[in-house]
Amino acid sequence: MNQVARRIGRTLALVLPVVLVLSGTLAVTAVPWASSAGTGVLTASAERAAPGGPPRARHEVLRERLVEELRREDPGAALTSLQAEVDRDPSLAGHCASLARALGRAAVEKYGSARRAHEFSRPVCDTSFAAGIAVSR
Repeated sequence: MNQVARRIGRTLALVLPVVLVLSGTLAVTAVPWASSAGTGVLTASAERAAPGGPPRARHEVLRERLVEELRREDPGAALTSLQAEVDRDPSLAGHCASLARALGRAAVEKYGSARRAHEFSRPVCDTSFAAGIAVSR
């Protein structure tokens, strides 16, 4: 009797965590956490330039979106969005410096002076935003 109880206990110890993880995973994927409209998250469909066109890299799509945001608002908003995107998708971290430099160049284009563009500097991707400003001089 003691061996049967041990065998049942071992079986439950192995099977129960698997069942709990699977059921939790299925429950989380079934819940609509947020609507997909207006979230600003880059999706696979955003990576196509035109229907049937070649796929574009996520960082290129993000660069265009961030530069457009900088033109509409200010460099601070674009840098905040860049940091949020890198936090959301760590695979973009390798492109963070080039994205921040592009924002620095766009800031100089928008304001016409490096001094005004530097007012929006912040520590996103080290000093890449400032480097983009310096290159634009």
